Amino acid sequence: MNETVLTVTGNAATRVDCWEAADGLMVARFRLAATARRWDRQREAWTDGHTSFFTVWTRRTLAANVAASVTVGEPLIVRGRLRVREQEHEGRQRLSADIDATAVGHDLSRGTSAFHRVSRSVPELTARRAAAAQGRPGAPPGMPAGAVAGAPAGTAGAEPTAGGRPRADSSPPRSGAGP
Repeated sequence: MNETVLTVTGNAATRVDCWEAADGLMVARFRLAATARRWDRQREAWTDGHTSFFTVWTRRTLAANVAASVTVGEPLIVRGRLRVREQEHEGRQRLSADIDATAVGHDLSRGTSAFHRVSRSVPELTARRAAAAQGRPGAPPGMPAGAVAGAPAGTAGAEPTAGGRPRADSSPPRSGAGP
């Protein structure tokens, strides 16, 4: 399969919109503005070139982490698959460039950032898979009444709040070596 994978550096041009899709997956999107800078020999100064805008799409854990970490104006590096779409808007044909992101991070050549590892373990799902492997159908023993199958109950990290935007982890950052 031939896909165009690219890495783009730019700034977050819009706030991150995050929601849970009908299939239960977390989805987030935002616009990224990438402006080329060139050295103008005549003026002996840097000048801005053309600005390209991309819609960046993220899914699953990456979506929740992007929503909790990225704000408008921050310098970012985005890596993913390029999707160019043609659509009609108000009777005119328009092209849009989307990136299905596999990685999003802050551009550390333009500032500093603090990384906080997020735990995404789901004990109920792990127990259910172990029971299925042993040939026992049904819910795992010890699952609390009213628990939603596959829901990350009691996990640390970015959890969705009202309005679909995740909130940041309230636990202190870990220190020391090791994962």
